[in-house]
Amino acid sequence: MARRNPLHRLRHWVIAECTRLLTQPLATYVQRVPNNIDKLKRTLRTGDVLLVEGNQRISQVIRYLTQSSWSHCALYVGDELLKGDPQRAAALRARFGDDANHLLIEAESGAGVVASPLAKYERYNIRICRPQELHRDDVGAVLAHVIGHLGRRYNVRHIWELARFFFPVSLVPRRWRRAALTFGTSRSGRAVICSTMIADAFTRVGYPILPEVVLVDSGPAPGPAWRRWLGYDRAPPAARFRHPSSAAITPRDFDLSPYFEVVKFNHLGDPRLDYRQIVWENAPADAAAAPPRGRLQRLRPAFLNRSG
Repeated sequence: MARRNPLHRLRHWVIAECTRLLTQPLATYVQRVPNNIDKLKRTLRTGDVLLVEGNQRISQVIRYLTQSSWSHCALYVGDELLKGDPQRAAALRARFGDDANHLLIEAESGAGVVASPLAKYERYNIRICRPQELHRDDVGAVLAHVIGHLGRRYNVRHIWELARFFFPVSLVPRRWRRAALTFGTSRSGRAVICSTMIADAFTRVGYPILPEVVLVDSGPAPGPAWRRWLGYDRAPPAARFRHPSSAAITPRDFDLSPYFEVVKFNHLGDPRLDYRQIVWENAPADAAAAPPRGRLQRLRPAFLNRSG
């Protein structure tokens, strides 16, 4: 068996060390709202995109470069991986138990494309983005495309792909921030950030994420000639859509897209929120001293308090 080239071993060691440093959790991460995991499971549908505010150094860099709270995204596939392959289903049930019915597929630095339980992100800030009116057949095509990527490794051909994240990101001009996420990526088509794989799946079925839209004149509308001469009939401008490169899509784009609905799921109590029943620990002094709502109090007129 041929011995490995020392330069190759050094390169792999540097990449592994960079990955380890970039994926270390941040001590300053704060979860703003506790997640109700049971309601999350009931709310999610296959094909939904889960946005995550990551807690790693590389997550912090991506959030700054994209000017967004979201640094990672995953596709919800539910129990789709339990169908069609008994061996895979048995392995997933043995590994995740009941959580195998609520799985995500995501691309992680160092781990590649993997299936993860939804409960993994219970203690993270998350958001659900749901493609509106996506046809059932296209949902299956999106899931099949992403599932077909399972097992692919995170392919890093150049150390710059990781080392660039150690530079002060505040020095990157605003117009180059998005390009900084894709600069130097490998030519094999594998994603540097997770959103590329999911964006490619939606692009293949013709579903828009954040396309470039150009309005063009569609010409006169059909009808009598005299109405066109008087300018009464004029067809509205036609929209021409152009898909951006999948490599340029970031988790923020799913949040901004008008074609993805933001689904609110995280009511901690009854869905019919009564804000008056919230117990505030830091209520203002005036609010704390105010009488309860619904009670009638007799107020003494001010002029009666005057003496003489």
